[in-house]
Amino acid sequence: MNLSSIMGKQVAELQHTLNLNLLKSQMATQTAQVTTMLEDLRETNQHVAPHPYKGKVVDIQA
Repeated sequence: MNLSSIMGKQVAELQHTLNLNLLKSQMATQTAQVTTMLEDLRETNQHVAPHPYKGKVVDIQA
């Protein structure tokens, strides 16, 4: 193998590693945002008058 192909392979591996790290970071950020949004939704629902016939709690689980 020549030096160019070795360096090309290393660059490709580095790009792959960086893409994985960015993906993990992005997923962690989105998870934190969803958690915050759900907590805010719970707090908001506690201060709202109950629906006349549906009750207080809405099941948001899938």
